[in-house]
Amino acid sequence: MTEWRTGPGTGRGTGRRSSGSRESRDGCRGPAPLPSSSGESRTVPPYYLGRLLRYAERCGEDVRPLLREAGIAPDIASRPRGAVTPEQMARFTQALWDHTGDELWGLGRAPVPRGTFHLLCIPLVHARDLRGVVARFERATKVLPGVPEARAVRGGRLTRIEIDLRGLDNPEHLGADLISALLHRVAGWLIGRRIPLRLLELPCPAPPYVSDYEQVFGRIPVFGAPAAVLGFDSVLLEAPVVRDEADLAGYIREAPHELFRTRDCGSARSDQVRRILEEGLRGHRPDSAEVAARLGMSPQHLRRLLREEGTSMSGLRQEILRDAVITSLLRGDESVEELAARLGYSEASALRRAFRRWTGAALGAYRPGASLPG
Repeated sequence: MTEWRTGPGTGRGTGRRSSGSRESRDGCRGPAPLPSSSGESRTVPPYYLGRLLRYAERCGEDVRPLLREAGIAPDIASRPRGAVTPEQMARFTQALWDHTGDELWGLGRAPVPRGTFHLLCIPLVHARDLRGVVARFERATKVLPGVPEARAVRGGRLTRIEIDLRGLDNPEHLGADLISALLHRVAGWLIGRRIPLRLLELPCPAPPYVSDYEQVFGRIPVFGAPAAVLGFDSVLLEAPVVRDEADLAGYIREAPHELFRTRDCGSARSDQVRRILEEGLRGHRPDSAEVAARLGMSPQHLRRLLREEGTSMSGLRQEILRDAVITSLLRGDESVEELAARLGYSEASALRRAFRRWTGAALGAYRPGASLPG
C-alpha cells in the first residue's frame, strides 16, 4: 500500500473557466425543478435539517431566529414531511456558522473558525491535477486544528481517501455525512466533472433513510466501517484542475449551497448496471437478462448502450469483483479463502489467477504494508 507523496504542483492561468455561469460543470445533472411556479430546486432530504436542528438544540442554541432568517417555518421539525430547499438549507447553515463562529458547528476536536474552508481551498485551486489536490488536502488536514485528518492510499486502480472521525462529535453521524459529502463535492468541482465513487464507507450503523444516500453520493455506503472512506478510479488523479482563485471566491460566496444540492450522479446506463451488479455481491447474482429486465429493455439493447459508453457487462462485472477484492485486502478483515467463497469462487486459487489476470499483480501486493507499482 503506497501513501501519497506530497509534491509541488502549480496552477496555470490558461484553460481555467469563468465562474460567471451557474450551470453545473462537474458532469452531474443539476437539481430538477419542483413542479411549481417557484422554480426552486428539489428539496433536501429532511433528515439533514432534522439532525442539524437536534444537534444545535442539544448544544443550547435557540434555532427559531436562525430558521426565520433562512425562511424556514419554526415548526418545521414537527411536520411529517418537513423538507426544505437547498437554498433554505444553505441559508440556515450560514446563519448557524455566523452564530457559532465555527464552520463545523462545534463538531470538531477544536473550533474551526470562519474562513478555514476558504483557507483550505486556496492551495487546492493551485494544484496541477487531482493528484495534487489529494496530496495538498491530506497535508492541510494534519495542521488545521479541528479539521478531521485525511489519508490517501492508492491500491492499483482504486484510490481511497480515509477520513479519521474518531475525535468528532458525531450525533446521528451528522459529521460523517457532511464531511464526506463536502470532500466529494469540492474535489469534483475543482476538476470540473463528477467523481463516480467506487467505494463509500461510513463509520456508523445504517440509518432508516439509506436510499437517500444515492441522491447525494451516487451510491449506497457500506456502514459500520472503522473510518469514512471514499474510493474512486485512480485514472481520475490525472484530471487537471480547471478552477482558479476567482472561481473559488464565487464558490465560497455560495457555500454551502452546492453541498445540499442532490445530484443525479449515477445517470449513465453503466452506473445503473453497476449498482445492480454490486447488489449481487450481497446475495443473488443476476445474469445479463435479469439486469436488462430490471432496466426495462432487451439484453441486446443494453449491450448496445453499454458499448456506446465504452464498456460491457463482463467488463463491469470484472471491475466490481476487482474492486471488492482490493477493498477486502486493504481492510484485511477476511482470509483469501473466505473472500473467494464470498465472491462465488470454488477455491482460492481461482481467485488468485483471476486477480493476476485483472491487475497483473498477486493478491499479496495489496495487503497492508505492501509496496505497489505505479
